[in-house]
Amino acid sequence: MTNKQEYNFNEKDLKLLNSNKGLKLLLQGLDANKALRYVKYEKEIEKLQMELIKLQKWVQENDKKLVIVFEGRDAAGKGGAIRRITHHLNPRYYRKVALPKPTEEEKGQWYFQRYVQQLANKGEIVLFDRSWYNRAVVEPVNGFCTQEEYERFMGEVVNFENMITSDGLILIKLYFSINKSEQAHRFNEISNNPLKRWKMTPVDLAAQDLWETYTKYKKKMFEVSHTDKNPWVIIEANKKTKARVEAIKYLLKTIPYKN
Repeated sequence: MTNKQEYNFNEKDLKLLNSNKGLKLLLQGLDANKALRYVKYEKEIEKLQMELIKLQKWVQENDKKLVIVFEGRDAAGKGGAIRRITHHLNPRYYRKVALPKPTEEEKGQWYFQRYVQQLANKGEIVLFDRSWYNRAVVEPVNGFCTQEEYERFMGEVVNFENMITSDGLILIKLYFSINKSEQAHRFNEISNNPLKRWKMTPVDLAAQDLWETYTKYKKKMFEVSHTDKNPWVIIEANKKTKARVEAIKYLLKTIPYKN
């Protein structure tokens, strides 16, 4: 005797399942409860994206400079959150920044210099998919910087952020947090998907073995750079959909775009 899935949908739920999006998910073989959850998520995201359009307009019309930093372990969902945030924004007034490893010329510059060049201009939003905080965690963990370079960064980062925010820039620092088993699960999904396999890097491949080392440097980063003026906000990201909603809600709550 097989167990039958029980459903307890109200009229509103049934209406959502009968929408184009709901029917498409059901035709793809998704369980009705999961399909309903995803349709509800999409509806909520759409409402939040409407508010993000208003936020962007406020930034533009008031000559504000907004920088949002996305940090977190590999496969934490930073890129997906950025895509949801920018999906309906005017591309003329926002930039996504994901810098490659520094050139030889950049290695000889002040560490923050290449990031300063990417900061928001008046009326613009800039989203950093990883930022200057590479030097706080990724670089020392993987041996990409010296101990002296690391310590210099940790001694300068708070003053650097105080300087740019005192000049009127709005800085939001989001850290997407996942646990070790969830990271392993996502790595496995990426590795088995031919369309996503390109995302895996040698740094990603070493991340599980270096988990505790990452944790040590992450804690030190929070200890040094979490300040009243420029705090870190931790987004619990084991569930991608929930993390995206929470991140957007935080932006809408924190930035005074409603005048």
